Amino acid sequence: MRADDTIFALSSGSLPAGLAVIRLSGSKALETTEKLVGAVGQHRQALYRAVKAPDGTIIDRGLVITFPGPRSFTGEDCVELHLHGSRAVVSATYNLLEMMGLRLAEAGEFSRRALENGKLDLVEAEGLSDLLRAETEMQRRLAIEQSEGGLSAVYRQWAKDLTHARAMIEAELDFADEEDIPGSVSDSIWPKIRDIKTQIDAQLVATRSSEIVRDGYHVAIMGAPNVGKSSLLNALAGRDVAIVTEIAGTTRDVLTVDLDIDGYLVRFFDTAGIRETNDIVEKEGIRRARAVADRADLVLFLSDVEQSESSEENLPDVPVWFVRSKADIDFRQGDDSATLLISAKTGQGLDDLKSAIGSLVASRWQSIAELRPGRIRHAQLLERASNFLVEALEVSQLDIRAECLRSAAEELGRITGHVDVEQLLDIIFSEFCIGK
Repeated sequence: MRADDTIFALSSGSLPAGLAVIRLSGSKALETTEKLVGAVGQHRQALYRAVKAPDGTIIDRGLVITFPGPRSFTGEDCVELHLHGSRAVVSATYNLLEMMGLRLAEAGEFSRRALENGKLDLVEAEGLSDLLRAETEMQRRLAIEQSEGGLSAVYRQWAKDLTHARAMIEAELDFADEEDIPGSVSDSIWPKIRDIKTQIDAQLVATRSSEIVRDGYHVAIMGAPNVGKSSLLNALAGRDVAIVTEIAGTTRDVLTVDLDIDGYLVRFFDTAGIRETNDIVEKEGIRRARAVADRADLVLFLSDVEQSESSEENLPDVPVWFVRSKADIDFRQGDDSATLLISAKTGQGLDDLKSAIGSLVASRWQSIAELRPGRIRHAQLLERASNFLVEALEVSQLDIRAECLRSAAEELGRITGHVDVEQLLDIIFSEFCIGK
């Protein structure tokens, strides 16, 4: 990948489609476009033009928009060709561009150039990547928070404040004998440092809510064999995901269904029935079931209405809701600790179950401040910064305090990409689609 290459890619959806947007970026973008469509006198306006091969053959007619740098997405000269979305049109246009010395962009290369040219920082770029993949309303909202730069501004301000604090300490160290440098000038900075640490710790608390929005709220369905776990999964999905039979131990592996509940991604896991068994394969299924439950955000422990107990030993150390299944069958009334009564056959209680889960997830999200870190990488760097601030607040030597503040500011800079993150870029931008 050469930074001085002029690149192109399809930036719209998969073909065939009603429209195909081919994006160009680089020093030859405007020159190449004029060879394809003729003179382009008006920039940042949609012009109707014919795209022609060197021999004058018309490839297609469509709109051309030019964006001279640095006022463009990448900071370079950029062009968009809005053509008909047939494979033949796009293929012919690609061939022309390659003949003119351009090359097909790699995944995320447009966004990487935007980062390198100062049009985006790393948090904004990651937010843009998340926005492209957003499937639920809350994923969209979280991605917008990142991509709009609000969180980056918070981190930059913290780093700026820490740099100022360090400067005050170093002034006291270097110019202690000067009359215009008070002997305790650095003492005034420590309330601000404590405040920054408090804010960073609040961001760390918010990390888990962001993970839930990005990766889904995990709900494990557990219980003995034949209590209706697979039937519940199928009913929630609205389709036959799991095999349902009267034979105990049918489910051997973990099956997953993703649902959008009130704008949140909720991931349900159907697991093997918990029981004593000598079957090697079923034992492995039960081991996997317990492993999934241990990592879940919520466990639905099912027992059917014909069972007298709705509890189980060795439940995972996560929230557990006891749910009675097969509520369409008559059963004796009595003391029942079940949180909910449901029937996968009739649908009884399913809306209540989804509503309760949606409310639980929403409470996790809404209890956190509006701006929150979107990725584990952010949380790891924030934790390091917090640890450096703890050390700065606890030690007595001013030179060590100054060094701790410098280290904390560097960790914050690594979040936005302003300090030593070159090794991360290939990984981060490989997650983007071609053309972005």
